Amino acid sequence: MIPSTRWVIIGIIFHMLLVLAGSETLEVRRALVKFMNKISLGNISKEVNFGWNLSSDPCANKWEGITCDSRNQHVKNIVLDQKNLTGILDAAFVCEATSLAVLSLNENEIVGTLPQEISNCRRLTHLYLRGNKLSSNLPSSLARLSNLKRFVISGNAFSGQIPDMSRISGLITFLAERNQLTGQIPEFDFSNLVEFNVSYNNLTGPVPDVKGQFSSSSFLGNPGLCGVPLPSTCPPSPLPPPHPVAKKKKVSYFIYLGYAILGLIIILLLVWKLFKCIRKKKSNSTPMDHNKTISSSGVTKTPKNRSEYSITSSPENSMLSASFEILSSPLANKLRFEDLLRAPAELIGKGKHGSVYKVNVDGVTLVVKRISGWNISKDDFKKRMQRIHRMKHHHVLPLVAFYSSKQEKLTVYKYQQNGSLFKHLHSSQGSQVFEWTSRLAIASSLAEALAFMHEGLQNEDIPHGNMTSTNILLNDDMEACISEYGLMPNNQDQSFVAQSDHSIREDDSVAITTRNAFKMDVYSFGVILLELLTGKPVQVSGYELSRWVNSVVRAEWTGEVFHKSLITDGPNEERMINLLHVALKCINTSPDARPNMKEVAFIINSIKEDEEKSVSAFS
Repeated sequence: MIPSTRWVIIGIIFHMLLVLAGSETLEVRRALVKFMNKISLGNISKEVNFGWNLSSDPCANKWEGITCDSRNQHVKNIVLDQKNLTGILDAAFVCEATSLAVLSLNENEIVGTLPQEISNCRRLTHLYLRGNKLSSNLPSSLARLSNLKRFVISGNAFSGQIPDMSRISGLITFLAERNQLTGQIPEFDFSNLVEFNVSYNNLTGPVPDVKGQFSSSSFLGNPGLCGVPLPSTCPPSPLPPPHPVAKKKKVSYFIYLGYAILGLIIILLLVWKLFKCIRKKKSNSTPMDHNKTISSSGVTKTPKNRSEYSITSSPENSMLSASFEILSSPLANKLRFEDLLRAPAELIGKGKHGSVYKVNVDGVTLVVKRISGWNISKDDFKKRMQRIHRMKHHHVLPLVAFYSSKQEKLTVYKYQQNGSLFKHLHSSQGSQVFEWTSRLAIASSLAEALAFMHEGLQNEDIPHGNMTSTNILLNDDMEACISEYGLMPNNQDQSFVAQSDHSIREDDSVAITTRNAFKMDVYSFGVILLELLTGKPVQVSGYELSRWVNSVVRAEWTGEVFHKSLITDGPNEERMINLLHVALKCINTSPDARPNMKEVAFIINSIKEDEEKSVSAFS
């Protein structure tokens, strides 16, 4: 056999073995080599360590900078940061690797443009081009990268307008500072973005509504930009030029306008006089304002039609304000109990432990919780609220004020317009789509806050008592805050423990102490973790959800537990499973077998640190 023929046959057999092993095809390898030749100006052959050549396989032979999918051996990540690459980026070639998710070429000397063909990388989630010499306009085809999450082009020479990327719902990073971009900033989903920076470009016009997510540092160095959060205000829009009108028509117009204004003034005077008479008559007929109540619709009613939100017990009417205590809060500087009673109130929630009202007092929106069925003395309630108030934590919603009398117990908080975690996880009204990192951050912050409260209030036997996703509110920065801490009687906590812990025998439930009320908080926190991981709502105590998760795990179908958005998001499955194991420990049927919240917070924080290290590897 001729030697050259022998080598040809050996090469064919080698190629067939690579294909059978599930590696990249010859066409993909050829395209990747062409991509490398263009991005390195053909100098790659001199760099033996790179290993990009047709006689080897990118996965089996570990080409420099390439990471492959462990299951099907297709190229998944290309990371060539700081490799002194000086050529051009040919997207048509690199996108032949159809499984490509990460392309990182940071800190090189790459020139030319970002081609329209970049949209051929359909599965691309991370595109990093920071610190190169790329120029010209950004391609409009970027909008078709529907899976893109992080886009970084800082420190280049891109010009022209920023393309509309509002359809990329999962985009969480857009960093384009220090370029030469012009025009206005298009609309982004700023509520979903975690990182955003367009500083030091040539952008003009008003800054769009960033939902309070980003400060002025994200927009500095653009003299033509104006509006919040920048210090320069935008000029008013110019009025359209008036249509040419004949002089006679103008005179007639002003005459009729004068008549209209005069008639309006007369009507206003009559209305003002009538209103004054009505107020005088009312003040003469009802001298006792304390006999009025606030209805859930905001209409003032007499005691005959008493609403749920009312304080009308006659023996205590003279001491209403004395029973109302304002805690140190800027919101409550001028808050008076009488103003709270007279303000329009809207019923926004009702349960077996009380009702919740939204109240607007002098332009400040508050939430008032009326607690029912709690046999606690006025003094004990006061001491309890004061002690809870002293335990300040960033992720625990602080009390603004409280009221305590023999008949009534009220607590006042600042209204959180972003609503509850339950609404965003399960309701069609929820606007926030939480990806994996957001859910992990929520779990970490809640665990830390609950551990802090438990540690400080253990001696006073004050658990939360009613930890649910409806009592987790999202503040203006979309950070999770625990609300209504300690507003549930301990004896009800104990019955709730006995009801939820189905393994406890009926005669054993009598021995449940306040210590188990803290362990019930741990159980409830575990259920919230299951909500975050599964996306399934809780029914009653969460026992049904706990039972379902345990049955799936026992059947070794753990992957079926996680919500579909977490699976498509592609986070590290190991960290998701680790958080699931934390939840399963929290919902253990034996309260004594559950960890305390300090231990839970430590484990979740470790998972979060691993996640941050993983993300920073591609940033």
